[in-house]
Formats: sequence, C-alpha cells, structure tokens
Amino acid sequence: MAGPTTAERQQKKSGPARPPRVRRVRLPRSRTLIVILVLVVLLGAGGVWVLYGSQWLRLERVQTSGTRVLTPREVREAADAPLGAPLISVDTAALEDRLRSKLPRIDAVDVVRSWPHGIRLEVTERKPVLLIEKGGKFVEVDAKGVRFATVEQAPKAVPRFELAPDRESGAASLRRFGTGRLLREAVRVAGDLPEAVARDTRNVKVRSFDSISLELSGGRTVDWGSGEEGHTKARTLTALMKAAPKAGHFDVSVPTAPASAAS
Repeated sequence: MAGPTTAERQQKKSGPARPPRVRRVRLPRSRTLIVILVLVVLLGAGGVWVLYGSQWLRLERVQTSGTRVLTPREVREAADAPLGAPLISVDTAALEDRLRSKLPRIDAVDVVRSWPHGIRLEVTERKPVLLIEKGGKFVEVDAKGVRFATVEQAPKAVPRFELAPDRESGAASLRRFGTGRLLREAVRVAGDLPEAVARDTRNVKVRSFDSISLELSGGRTVDWGSGEEGHTKARTLTALMKAAPKAGHFDVSVPTAPASAAS
C-alpha cells in the first residue's frame, strides 16, 4: 500500500489551511475629522463673504430689453433696483411686482441676474387692440380687456370701440351684461379679425351682445353678430371679400349663410 505523498506530508507539518487575511479599514482619527470640519466651515464662510460681504459681486448696472413705447430709462427708474447691494440679495420678485404696479403698460417682465455685476429686465409690453375715446384722449385696451394706458394720440391701425345700444335689445344687453362685458366681446371680435381686415377696421360698434359690426375704410361695413365662432367668421369673411371685392357690405353673423351687398 502506497504511503502519503510529499504534498500530504507537508500539509500535515504546516497544519490546517488558514482563511485569507482581511484588511481592516482604519477610520480617520478624530484630529483628521476636526481638520476636515474646520476646512468646510472656512470654505462656507468664505463663500458667504464673497456673495454678501465683498465688493466683487455687487449690483452695478441695470439693462432692459423688449421696450417699444416705454423707454429703458422709465423701466429702470420704476424698477428702482438697489445699486451697490450684493447681487445675490436682490429680490427679483419684488422688482417684477414694482414694475407691473408702476407701469401698467407692462404685461410681463422677467428679472434675470447677470453675473457678476448686472440685472437684466426683460419686458413684454401690452399691445392695444381697441381704443376708447374719452375727453379727447384715447384709452388703450389690450387683448385681455385690460385698460392699461391713456394717450393723447390714437395709435395707427387700432380700431375704436363704440357702444351704441339700440332701444330694445341693446338696452337689455347693457343692463344684463354691463359695459365691461360688452367691451370684452368687442375685444374678442377684434382679436379674431383677419390681419388684412384688422388693418382696415376703423370702429368696432356694439349695439347689443349679439349685434357687433365693423366699420372699415372706404365706407365698407361688416355685420359680425356675436363674438362666438370668431375663427369661422374670419375665414368666411376673407373668402367673401375675395369673391366680392367691390362689395360695400358683408354679413357673416351666420357664417354658414354669408352675404354681401353693394352698399
């Protein structure tokens, strides 16, 4: 019978196999942790000082964009941005509220920090779609029905609102809806007009809620009816004007049955 092999004899001498050694991960010493915490605090304090205490990131200039009727100077003065203050501390929401409050012509404004030293005021002005003549001046009304400015001269290519209620239905509409609602219906009609027709419209006349008409250049008129189905009426009116270019009167109050006449 064969005796133990050389490998078996060596294994008996060395004893049973030992498991592999596992390296222990040493945790940082308390002194190292303290140093790290101190560095973090110093960095944080330094960042706060740079943003709030230093002269490097201060508000030095205010720029504007998007103005059409307003001037950049008017916008800057109304914003009253705190020049010299830390840029990070400027309350952009307060600037926006202040601009809309002081300048009703502004429909929307976005206040943007322009690092390292600036603020940019991106303005969107309201556009008039109707005018209300009052005391020799003109009140501008935008597409939302907001009366936002009174001007000495009427802007070009903006029709005037005329409230001319008839004795029966017009008076009843005025009592039921009020001037504000009838004005909003006129605004709705003005907003639905085809571009070419809008340029030629001189007056939007409201006799009642369901009876709105247009007075165009050259003495032409349009019976629009109510403010409903505005887009359909606009397409119908465009087609009707092409089919009868010399007509003086157009009726799209019932867009499925339009009509035109010489006068």
